[in-house]
Amino acid sequence: MRSFLLGLIVALLLGLTSPAIAQDSTKSKPSVIVATITNRDVAKQRVYVGRVNARKTVRIQARVEGTLQQRNFKEGGFVKKGDLLFVIEQDAYKAAVAQSKADVSATQAQLKQTEVDYERDKGLAATNDITKQALDSALANRDVAKANLHKAEAVLTASQLNLSYTEIHSPINGRISSASVDVGNLVGPSSGTLATIVSLDPIYVTFFVSERDLIEARKAGLVKGSKAALTPHLQLSDGSTYSKPGKLDYLGIEIGQGTDTIEVRATFENPNHVLIPGQFVNVTLKSDKTKTAVVVPQIALQNDQTGSYVLIVDKSNKVVKRVVKLGEQAGIDWVVKDGLKEGERVIVQGIQKVHPGVVVNPVQKKG
Repeated sequence: MRSFLLGLIVALLLGLTSPAIAQDSTKSKPSVIVATITNRDVAKQRVYVGRVNARKTVRIQARVEGTLQQRNFKEGGFVKKGDLLFVIEQDAYKAAVAQSKADVSATQAQLKQTEVDYERDKGLAATNDITKQALDSALANRDVAKANLHKAEAVLTASQLNLSYTEIHSPINGRISSASVDVGNLVGPSSGTLATIVSLDPIYVTFFVSERDLIEARKAGLVKGSKAALTPHLQLSDGSTYSKPGKLDYLGIEIGQGTDTIEVRATFENPNHVLIPGQFVNVTLKSDKTKTAVVVPQIALQNDQTGSYVLIVDKSNKVVKRVVKLGEQAGIDWVVKDGLKEGERVIVQGIQKVHPGVVVNPVQKKG
C-alpha cells in the first residue's frame, strides 16, 4: 500500500512539472527576425557632402550717380530677365541728352556749310580764281567740321547711355535679395551692391572627391578625361531623396595640395526651387554600370575590435558570428566582398537578445 501511494505521488509530481519544463524549453529559444542573403545587381557608389550654388549670381550696382527714386520689386521674390528693378533720378541725364542732340545738330550745320565752301573753292581753284592755299584751308575746315560732328555724336551716345543706366533692369531670371539702399538715398558707382539676384533653375551642386576615389574611378573606366559615367543623386537634410538625378558637368583641373581632393560640380533641374544656394546636401555618385554582388542589410551589421561582422543562423538554428569584408554601400544595404554567400540567413532584428552558440527560433523577414 505504501509503495502504491509513493508511486502515485511521484506520478503526480511528474505530471505537474512536465508542462513547466516544456514551457521553459520553449522560452530558451528566443525568436529573431532573419533575412536571406541574395545576389543582386548593384551600382558602384560613393557619398560626399556637397553645397548648393547658384548657376548665376548677379550683384546689381548703380552705374551713374543720382537719387534713387523707385524700387520696383518685392524683396525675396522672383524676377524675370528684363524686369525694371530700380530707377535713379533722370532729369539731369535727360537734359544732357537734349544738349548733346543740339550740339550734334549744330555741328551738322557747320559741316554742311564747310562742305559747300569747299566745293565752291574747288571750282574756283580749277579756274585759278583762288590760290591753292585758300583751297587747302577750305578742305581743312570741312575735315574739322566732320571731326566735330563725330565728337558730338560720341557725346550724345554717352549721354544716352548714362540716361539708360538710370533704369536698372534684371539681367537674369531668379530670386532677388533685399535692397541695401532705400528710396530717397543718393546712389552711384561707389554705393556697392544694391541687391543680389541668384538663378535657381537649373542649379549647381559642388563637392570634393578624394584623389584615391578618383584614381579608383579612372581604373574602373568610370572617368575618362573630364567625362564620367556616374550619375549624381541628392539626399536632403531631412533624409529625403531629391526627385531628380543630376549631371556631372565639371571636373577640377588639379588636386588641392592641402586636402588631396578635387572639385566636382553637377547640375540639377530645380523647377520647384527645393534646392537653395548655400544648402548642404549628401551627393551619391552612382555608376551607370551595374554588377552582381552579395548584399547584406545595414541593420544586420555589427562592429567590434576585429571589424564588421553579422550574426547568422545556421541549418540547426544556432547563432554563428561571421566576420565580413565590406565593399561599397548600395542604398540601405552593403556589398559584401567576403564572409557571406547567397542563401545564408542573417539576423536583422533581435540581435541584442542572442549571442553565438544560442539556438534560436528564426522568423523570416517579410518583404
